[in-house]
Amino acid sequence: MGNYEKHFPSLFHPLPGLKTSPSVDDFFERNPTKITTLPNGLRIASEDAPGPAASIGIYVDSGSVYEKGGNSGVTHLLEKMAFKSTKNRSRTHIVRDIEITGGNAGTSASREQMAYVYDTLKAYVPDAVELLADCIRNPIFLEVEVEEQVANVKNEIVEISARDPQQFLLESLHVAGYTGALGNPMVASETALQSLDASVIGKFYFENYTADRIVLAAFGVDHEHLLAIAEPLLYDLKRGLPVPVPKSSYNGGEARFKIDSERTHVALAFEVPGGWRDDKNATALTVLQTLMGGGGSFSAGGPGKGMHSRLYRRVLNKYQEVHSFSSFSSVFNETGLFGIFSTTGSDFVPKAVDAAVSELLAIAIPGQVTEVELDRAKNATKSAILMNLESRAIVAEDIGRQILTYGSRKPVEHFLRCVDELILDDITVLAQKMLSSPLTMACMGDG
Repeated sequence: MGNYEKHFPSLFHPLPGLKTSPSVDDFFERNPTKITTLPNGLRIASEDAPGPAASIGIYVDSGSVYEKGGNSGVTHLLEKMAFKSTKNRSRTHIVRDIEITGGNAGTSASREQMAYVYDTLKAYVPDAVELLADCIRNPIFLEVEVEEQVANVKNEIVEISARDPQQFLLESLHVAGYTGALGNPMVASETALQSLDASVIGKFYFENYTADRIVLAAFGVDHEHLLAIAEPLLYDLKRGLPVPVPKSSYNGGEARFKIDSERTHVALAFEVPGGWRDDKNATALTVLQTLMGGGGSFSAGGPGKGMHSRLYRRVLNKYQEVHSFSSFSSVFNETGLFGIFSTTGSDFVPKAVDAAVSELLAIAIPGQVTEVELDRAKNATKSAILMNLESRAIVAEDIGRQILTYGSRKPVEHFLRCVDELILDDITVLAQKMLSSPLTMACMGDG
């Protein structure tokens, strides 16, 4: 009956007469992140923490941006070849060793970095570090294992296009929008897989997995203890020759995929200037994505689930024909993409594209975004940062990836301060810079 504000008090101020208990301090002292660089250039970093468990990871400055010609797709295949046979262990031996510790191990590949992670109890940290070091130093790339993973990647390619159109279109945006290194496909094509064998994989691996491009990062481990374990295992890993930073340029472009489907998926994107290394822009982008929000037309949950974001209020709640409508970003060291992904019935595509364009233009017009919207997005961003850092694995990843990107680890307070300092003009200026870049579009379906 009517709107909330007419019948209930504002939630921005304490209720009159309500007694509240003393609040807990917003800040507590964390253990510092300690970093040691070995003579060969390999960096070992850790942050101690109470509790019985730890997360350890090896992070490598390597990805599809370093691929050239005949080894296209090798990064995707390397992700699948992680924790396979080494000079010292068979694949079965590796799986058994991980299971004995009750640990979890995995890997993830991206355009600029590779990550190998191992979560386990602190008592098994020496075992985890030794196994990670063995897998990084001594892979043998058996042909039978390579062939098996090539078959798995082929199946994955089919599944991505059929079951995950958003990932498929995001990949297409990079290939269409960039020339140079960032335009290299992250998802291997079937054609590329035909030329990949053990010798091609091994050559790329040993050229790029050199000591000066590797960080061993851990959370929940005393630094001196970690050094005592890791240094004897990694001190003599070879240092690589200087490698020029792969060059990319953003030009915009278009990719269309015709499929017989009742739904059409469309992604519109623009360039994010500066990438992660521009702190102010990267922070503004994170808040902007939270502010724009969006999601599926049927979403579980209520307050706190993004239902007050602009795309929910202005698009998803307005058009029943829209199945999903969400903002996305893909950020790299020096550049990135930001845009809107939508899924609608094929007949509604023109109106959905118009809605996406209108929402992108609106954030670039002064006065269109309110202080209330910005404050809500800033609070949600800070909450997400702090809650994510409750995870051991995420903290270890944050340490490793920051050192690869910045050469050091910036404290969380730095990023929270960047969020606090944002004003409406920062959001407007960022949106104007992005929209001044060429459009990149990818679509899949009948639209």
